[in-house]
Amino acid sequence: MSANAETPEPTALVRRPSPRLAEGIVTHIDRRPVDVALAMRQHDAYVAALESAGWRVRWLPPADDLPDAVFVEDTVVVCDGLAVLARPGAPERAPEIASMERMITELGLKVVRIEDEGTLDGGDVLQVGTTVYAGRSARTNEDALCQLARLLATRGRRVVPVTLTDCLHLKTAMTALPDGSLIGVPELLDTSALPYLRVAQEPAGAHVVVLGEKQVLISDSAPRTADLLASEGYDVTVVGIGEFEKLEGCVTCLSVLIP
Repeated sequence: MSANAETPEPTALVRRPSPRLAEGIVTHIDRRPVDVALAMRQHDAYVAALESAGWRVRWLPPADDLPDAVFVEDTVVVCDGLAVLARPGAPERAPEIASMERMITELGLKVVRIEDEGTLDGGDVLQVGTTVYAGRSARTNEDALCQLARLLATRGRRVVPVTLTDCLHLKTAMTALPDGSLIGVPELLDTSALPYLRVAQEPAGAHVVVLGEKQVLISDSAPRTADLLASEGYDVTVVGIGEFEKLEGCVTCLSVLIP
């Protein structure tokens, strides 16, 4: 069954933050106190922005004992009706996968998975047209990249590995605008694997969620990038996600978008 048979409108998968959010994994930045109540409000505003842009929001079940479960992007890669279940590079995140599998099965997607010995986080995967950039990171290994290439080839996609430097995920370093152009922080990745990379005005400007043909979502931590994109004719929605940024999260991490 195709995804379109079950998802007549663009669907966004999200999960409410855990009360234990402040215990989430921090790898490349210093740990700072997290205001969980504020994070809840920020998450509500984020979801409201998705809904305002025409996305139907589907809620994954609460996972109160899993601090990082709000970062749902890491659990699955969805490509043209195919859902590739991730195999998290951080073993403590493995329990997040089961509820995502149930959700995507309910949506009618074809389910495949990254197998042992591969590890892959969805935050390391950036789809741009028929090209899929995949980060070599501490969370995603070479075995998983090879598996991903085989799986996505069934959807006519070509996987291009990108080596990262001192950052959590590929989407920490770069994302793409609606026209397919790449935007990011060149110091955080091997740009030789890319056709080009537009330099973001600030680090958080590397994190853009495409909501529509001319509509993008960006953090309020990137005001100069937001202003520049608006000046270029994009409809820019700005949200505050500062409590999630304390845990190396960004606007892409908090949802799985199924066009």
